[in-house]
Order: sequence, then structure tokens, then C-alpha cells
Amino acid sequence: MSVAILQASDLTFAFPQQEVLSHFSATIPTGITYIVGNESTGKSTLLKLFAGDLLPQAGSMTVCGISQGDSLASYKQHVFWVDPRTSAHDQISPNDYFDLQRSFYPNFNDAVLLELIDGLSLNDHVSKAIYMLSAGSKRKVWLAAAFASGAALTLLDEPFSALDKASINFLIKRLETYAPSSDRAWVIADYEVPQNLFTNFMIDLDQ
Repeated sequence: MSVAILQASDLTFAFPQQEVLSHFSATIPTGITYIVGNESTGKSTLLKLFAGDLLPQAGSMTVCGISQGDSLASYKQHVFWVDPRTSAHDQISPNDYFDLQRSFYPNFNDAVLLELIDGLSLNDHVSKAIYMLSAGSKRKVWLAAAFASGAALTLLDEPFSALDKASINFLIKRLETYAPSSDRAWVIADYEVPQNLFTNFMIDLDQ
């Protein structure tokens, strides 16, 4: 049975001269939630708000009962998020990046990490500097860490972008194992849901 992992209440957020959300509320259950919408509807911004990388001008959020407003550091330990376009980790290797995540997330699972490295064909790249990797291989690094993190809330922004077909199929099959999950919530932002991926909950920002 699904349980609530994230509670967002009356979120309001705006960039200068651009309102993104006004009194937005949602309850994110375990399993897979999809955020869909056209360009510039706020999909990535909403993920960053859920992650605590952006802070709302009004409203509140809790993950596993921990309030973002009371303790942002404790809140973030239950959330996996990395901006797929980031260059912050370019100078280190995937192995170094995995070590950072291992030290941050208490439920980090090395067996799952090895499965993702193999399934996403990352074995030949884990010792290279991340700046040397293609856009698709970089995303595979973030995805491998996401699955292995064991975080209660995992946020993925356009996870299938720049991936080869074999990796997309592998990723969908892995996500399908989490659709009935009773302990982890996955929030995926993209333009549309793959036809063969079951989702527990949908947020349509075009509505």
C-alpha cells in the first residue's frame, strides 16, 4: 500500500518577473510519480524545490516527516537530486562521485550500484574524469547514483534524454520494479510518460 513520502503545501515560487507556482500542494506517495508539462512550465523548478536547492517564497514541505524549514540538512539526507546539466563534478571521476554519495546516504547500496554500472555500460568510464564523458554517459552516472542512494525521495529530470535505446529499456525495467514500492518515492519530470511505464501518480503542469 502506498504511503506519503513528501507533503508539499501551498508552495509559491517566482523568479524575477516570472511566477512559476502559486499555492501549489501535492502529496507524493511511494512508487513513481510523473510530472509532465510543456517547455517552461516549471518541471525542473518543481524538482529543485522538492530537493531544497530552491526555497519557496511561501508554503512548506516535509519528507518522511522532516520539515524542510526546520532542518534543511536533515531533509536533504532523505532526497536524491542532481541537476543533469551540472558541471560541478566535472573534475572528479564517477567512482569519486559515488564515494561522495556513499558518505552522504546511510542506505547507499553498493550491490545496486554495481548492477546499474553494468546495466548502463559504465564499466569503461568509472575511472575517467566526468568532463571527459558524453552527455549520455554523464546522465548514466547520475542515474546509477540515484538508484543506489536508497533515498526515500528520488528526483529525476528527463532521465531518458541522451540515452541509447538499450539503456532506456534497462532503465524502464528497473523503474518498473519500484512502481509498487512501499518505501521509496520516485518523481520523474519529463514531457510525457513512456507508454510501457506504470505510474502511481501524475502531476500535469499544463493544467
